[in-house]
Amino acid sequence: MPDVAGRIDHLALDVAHGRLFVAEYGNGTVDEIDLASGRRLGRIVGLHEPQGVAYLAQRDEIVVACGDGSVHFYAAADRHEVAKLGLGDDADNVRIDSRNGHVIIGYGGGGLAIIDPAKHAILSRVSLAGHPEGFRLRGSRAWINIPDRGAIVVADVDSGAVLSSWPTGMHRLNFPLALEPSGREVVVAYRLPAALQRRDADTGNVIDTLAACGDADDLFLDGDRQYLICGAGHIDVSMRSQPGKAGLRVTTAPGARTGLFSPELAKLFVAVPARGRPAAIWVLDTAIVRR
Repeated sequence: MPDVAGRIDHLALDVAHGRLFVAEYGNGTVDEIDLASGRRLGRIVGLHEPQGVAYLAQRDEIVVACGDGSVHFYAAADRHEVAKLGLGDDADNVRIDSRNGHVIIGYGGGGLAIIDPAKHAILSRVSLAGHPEGFRLRGSRAWINIPDRGAIVVADVDSGAVLSSWPTGMHRLNFPLALEPSGREVVVAYRLPAALQRRDADTGNVIDTLAACGDADDLFLDGDRQYLICGAGHIDVSMRSQPGKAGLRVTTAPGARTGLFSPELAKLFVAVPARGRPAAIWVLDTAIVRR
């Protein structure tokens, strides 16, 4: 990716067609990459700080959330814009509700917007006390990191109600968050002091807190394994069932702190920004870890 400058933010995957979509924050672009060849198939330009991106398989559309609060919908076939919404400010992480296909986006000084992708209309909002960073969904519930309030919030996206708020205590800057597949635990990464923490998903009680890398922006769970993508230039792989045991450290590059894990492909995609070399997407085979 030789013509991509600045920070790279989140990624989205179209498994059926073998395409990866890359939100290039510093470049104001979203690239579509063919996984088989590694070539760029096309580019969306003219965006203001694209941060979150998602692929809507049922509609063959791309959703992009931007720093100016705009949300754009594009037809994936030719990347022409089919709709645009405004959320006010700082539209960021994008998730798809698996129950109904609704698009849920964190934005602004504190909110989640629930969007109907068929009508390209905002259905409802969840009000929050601060800007939401990493969040995950299970059923109607959302677990949400609110780093500027030092809190993890549980909300119901159907009713719009905040169900509980758990203080993070001495640990701050909680950006990435992952939900264990059964829904029993949430895992949160903090930047100050750097730590990886497991909590009971219902009560918020801390199960364990372990030292971790700083400047992490993405965290993924793969069975018992945890993949923490660290801006210091590595990925930390650890086992939840073996807390405190040294895991595997995979060297990447400075500033590479965002990525995407695909359980279907058993691949971890890591965004490497241009720092003395061209920007790139690294593709790591997680099946090797199993052997």
